[in-house]
Amino acid sequence: MKPSILAACAVLLPFLIAACDAKPQPPDASIATRSTNMKPSVTYLHLLKHTPFFTSLTTGQLRWVIAHSHEWEAQSGTVIEQSDGSAHGAASGQGMWILLDGGWQIESAQRTYPAGHASAGKWFSPTVTDQPWRLVTTDHSYVMKIERADFDAMLGQGFAFDQHLNAGYRYYSELFAAPADLVK
Repeated sequence: MKPSILAACAVLLPFLIAACDAKPQPPDASIATRSTNMKPSVTYLHLLKHTPFFTSLTTGQLRWVIAHSHEWEAQSGTVIEQSDGSAHGAASGQGMWILLDGGWQIESAQRTYPAGHASAGKWFSPTVTDQPWRLVTTDHSYVMKIERADFDAMLGQGFAFDQHLNAGYRYYSELFAAPADLVK
């Protein structure tokens, strides 16, 4: 085989493998909470395994996450989700948001609390507060939503999220005086 063809194959092979691991997201997923500035994105296994929230998971667990989540691309300033404080947490069947890349902030009581994908605030759930809030991107970002039932199933299967949940719980308890039952 010609060297130029071999070189082209070597360059293209990782992209073909990644495409096989990709899962396109349905356009109607989480439509009630997503902004028009968010668009469905593909979750790639090789990228997800390097995202701080997921680095402790096995390949099988990562595939399970991909199959039970929705990834979104959001431009800076996009409102991912918000609450006026009247629908608290589990009562409205809310899920978990995880910042995969970029940045976001919680806006509440005329204050902003920025976080990056490697900080304690890299995940957010409406269950952390009954106060009004907005979750807004501060950079071009990729975010993932996992519905609460799916996230609870992951916890039940022993997915190694404890370190991240505990750090986030401490962070949000300072921000909102979070309820003690957040981390199951």
